[in-house]
Amino acid sequence: MNGRTVLERFPAGGPRGSWPAEEFAQARRLEGLPAEVVMDLASDTFLVIVRSGEAAVDVVA
Repeated sequence: MNGRTVLERFPAGGPRGSWPAEEFAQARRLEGLPAEVVMDLASDTFLVIVRSGEAAVDVVA
């Protein structure tokens, strides 16, 4: 395993001026999860992740 849990996936081609992955990650941070956004270049997708050891999360998108 790569040491992360993927909470949600968002296509990179979102509407101009829209940052749905960042908005989702911010909402998770407000809930207490140390969520961050990373880019998966192979699938051209933004992933909202929590790294292992930072929170106990059983949710996988």
